[in-house]
Amino acid sequence: MLKAKPIEEERIWNRTFFLILSVSFLMFTSMYMLLPTLPLYAQTLGGNETVAGTMVGIFTLSAVLVRPWSGNLLDRKGRKVILIIGFAIFLAAVLAYNLAFSVIALLALRGVQGIGWGVSTTASGTIASDVIPAARRAEGMGYYGIAATIAMSIGPALGLYLLKYSGYTLLITVAAILAALGFAGSFLINYEIPRKEGEKIKNHEKGVILEKTAIPPALVLFFITLTYGGIISFLPLYADYRGVKDIGLFFTVYALVLLFGRPIIGKLADRYGARKFLVPGILLIAAALLLLVKASSMPVFLVIGVLYGIGFGTVQPILQALVISLAPPERRGAANATFAVAMDLGIGLGAVLLGFLAQKMGYVYMYGSSAIFALLALVMYFAFLRNKLSN
Repeated sequence: MLKAKPIEEERIWNRTFFLILSVSFLMFTSMYMLLPTLPLYAQTLGGNETVAGTMVGIFTLSAVLVRPWSGNLLDRKGRKVILIIGFAIFLAAVLAYNLAFSVIALLALRGVQGIGWGVSTTASGTIASDVIPAARRAEGMGYYGIAATIAMSIGPALGLYLLKYSGYTLLITVAAILAALGFAGSFLINYEIPRKEGEKIKNHEKGVILEKTAIPPALVLFFITLTYGGIISFLPLYADYRGVKDIGLFFTVYALVLLFGRPIIGKLADRYGARKFLVPGILLIAAALLLLVKASSMPVFLVIGVLYGIGFGTVQPILQALVISLAPPERRGAANATFAVAMDLGIGLGAVLLGFLAQKMGYVYMYGSSAIFALLALVMYFAFLRNKLSN
């Protein structure tokens, strides 16, 4: 019998993983360039704040609706072809933004872009999880998350810079070039997980678009990302309410913590077990939210950014690794889609629900209440997930 390789000998950085990380980074950067700038573009076409919010909602809703179907197709039709189709839809929408001369056209294209985003990111996440060695899955998914973290750091700044100094045409062109480079790179990914010879798709499998083994970790993530919706949507307004300027530094610190913390925590989780890290990670998120209630200076906000960054950087990649580990290999696409739907819904519903609380009761009460979501995530972990973990 062959001996299992030590964790150190299991290679993460193979050709396919490097390529999928690269093309994902290009798409993430293109998306984050347009995230803060398209609402401004809508205003030049006669849109208002409601239109700006609708643009975010349409993009998220399109991605949520298409993810389960794309996950099922990944398992039935193959990884690479679905990745290429998703990239093509995303790229076509970005190219067409320069031809949008009305708010309705812009909203329609935003929906199309959301479809491309949902399909391509579900495919890329599935491919990444396929090629990462099982013994280093949490660490590897931490590295994969770095692509989004770096894009989140530079994309909005690059988009706003181009908009300020060059205008919408160049902004959209650069975003399209990045998406096109990712699209071209997807053709270089010569990888597929073949089904066993002669294996047939079960009839019931064709109609199953969510993976049941992914639901417990997805439930935990859903309650965590409800809190994240409140962070990304309202923290600048809350900081202004507290008289704290330049709150963008919070997001820089948060991104840096994610950048350097994800792979380290993932490596430790692979070595010592997910149980030892998930509960502390959730508690750090809850502590950060409770500390927000009293935050009134930049140093306190930055401490909160570190705590929330460590917490989220611990919980999200470990849960994603668990989704892959719990799912049958032939259902990894559907499992990734289930996980991504939970994240999208959590962020979107969190922004809506916490926004309602902020309007009715104020930001202090809103952030205090959002800590309850983190505690509910802990309840979901003990109720549905803990017993499924071997360590």
